[in-house]
Amino acid sequence: MIHTLENILRRPRVVMTMMVFLLIAGVWSYLTIAKEARPDIEVPVFYIAIPLQGVSPEDAERLLVKPMEEELRGLNGLKELTGIASQGFAAIIVEFNAETDTDEAGRKVRQKVDLAKAKLPADAEEPVVNEINLNLFPVIMVALSGDVPERTLYRHAKLLQDQLEAIPSVLEANLSGQREELLEVNIDELKLEAYHISQAELIAAVTRNNRLVAAGALDAGNGRFNVKVPGLFETARDVYSVPVKVNGDAVITLGDIADIRRTFKDRTSYSRINGRPALTISVVKRIGQNIISTNRQVREVVARVTKGWPERIHVNFA
Repeated sequence: MIHTLENILRRPRVVMTMMVFLLIAGVWSYLTIAKEARPDIEVPVFYIAIPLQGVSPEDAERLLVKPMEEELRGLNGLKELTGIASQGFAAIIVEFNAETDTDEAGRKVRQKVDLAKAKLPADAEEPVVNEINLNLFPVIMVALSGDVPERTLYRHAKLLQDQLEAIPSVLEANLSGQREELLEVNIDELKLEAYHISQAELIAAVTRNNRLVAAGALDAGNGRFNVKVPGLFETARDVYSVPVKVNGDAVITLGDIADIRRTFKDRTSYSRINGRPALTISVVKRIGQNIISTNRQVREVVARVTKGWPERIHVNFA
């Protein structure tokens, strides 16, 4: 050992070269290795949902949560049980230690749920067991808010969502807070009576024109082509022009007897930032990708896409 050290000390240039090489290798490894605020460690977590229509939160805890927890408490490797009781619904989150095999834990959870079903009320729905992948939680959230029309905010958020999903390291970008868009058709009853159109005729006309009809296939010299008759509504104009009844030489369309406008479904929740309506895009990275690099790319794309947007639309990160 001493002889080896003496040989090394007699060659200082070799020692310095090795030190420089190790330093460069260390810097290169630090810059290229994937960095995580939450490393991709597989922790078995399961979510058990038990719906029971009409049950109160107190009864949900007594009739649904407690019987299920009694069966689950004996599981090997169990770290934590969390029960949730609400109106018409109960849920239990089962978390295991990190070293527990996920497949084996899932099998045992489902076995315990099957045993606990005998203790649940007869009118309770079938418990649903889902695995929660902690690695697929959002790494960054982009919130858009502003005093602009709802459709304008949604259009810009949808554009940004598409651009974020195009980033190679992004698995998905989920848009939340928006209302589903729909066409509202208000029928004028006086016009229905004037044109002698019944409600049954009106419903039949709309149903008949909102159906995709497969018309078979066409054999040509260079191949075989499927043929279909377009019938599904795609635009508001398609709805306006739906023929309802033929009156002499004139065709009465839905637009002749109804007021049709684009609108949104009624709100079931509200999302606001600093008092302004908001939409949120939750960005999930691909497993194994660098979280710092992904967040930087997300911010770069947001800066590029939002350049030139109305000043009243504000962007926040979380």
